[in-house]
Amino acid sequence: MGQVRERHLHLVPIIEQGNVLALLPPGSFAKLENQPNDLPPFQVINCKGGRCWVRQQAWGKHVHWEVEHKRLHSA
Repeated sequence: MGQVRERHLHLVPIIEQGNVLALLPPGSFAKLENQPNDLPPFQVINCKGGRCWVRQQAWGKHVHWEVEHKRLHSA
């Protein structure tokens, strides 16, 4: 005779859901959470590990600013 397999359901603990971060690919534009309306959006250079490197186009290519990803949203 064949063996009878019992299936058991395993309960998984509920994981608290954090903030969903906007996808900010290099070359896209983003604004700070409290950015004044007269300041143009920042251009995203790169995002990694919860940090983003951004720049203003008027700053030139060699000047950038490191910002927490959660402070930015897509423009």
